[in-house]
Amino acid sequence: MEDLGAPGAGLAIALENLFPPLPSEVILPLAGFTASQGGLNLAAVLVWTTIGSVVGALALYWVGALLGRERTVALAAKLPLLKVRDIERTEAWFLRHGTKAVFFGRMIPIFRSLISVPAGVERMRVPVFLGLTAAGSALWNTVFVLAGYWLGSRWHEISDLVGVYSKVVLGVVALGVVLFFAVRAVTAGRGRHRAPRGGA
Repeated sequence: MEDLGAPGAGLAIALENLFPPLPSEVILPLAGFTASQGGLNLAAVLVWTTIGSVVGALALYWVGALLGRERTVALAAKLPLLKVRDIERTEAWFLRHGTKAVFFGRMIPIFRSLISVPAGVERMRVPVFLGLTAAGSALWNTVFVLAGYWLGSRWHEISDLVGVYSKVVLGVVALGVVLFFAVRAVTAGRGRHRAPRGGA
């Protein structure tokens, strides 16, 4: 970021979308802290990090769109630090919530990157995807950049708070996915056992 300025912060966030183990909750507050020290322009950081989020998300969207579900899952299985079950949970969440999943998914660790894949697989309209991604990413990025800006040298404290937030949110999402599949299984079972109508 010091060498490339605000575009460097945007590049880091684009890479964070492509490689989820890179933590945005570290990159964004650090960019805000750097801006507070005069090393970066705050408005430029907000703009470029949002652009980086959209670019990275769009790349994953096209991975899902071009490869399809099966090949995307097979590819994910070969990548280090990426779990297939994370993609499956994200997919189930997307199928349940649709457009809302893309917007709110930008504020949930792990899901914020992977939500682009099922959106691509399902061929969500690109303008809708870009609009929701830009809005959700801008909100998430602004919160963390401003937190780093205001906390100054204590910017690293944000990662501790995010750790707690991540565990709570991921627990709630996991429970929601389990309930989703349970309801689908019960509904399917009832459909199979329902007696056919009519006939001789």
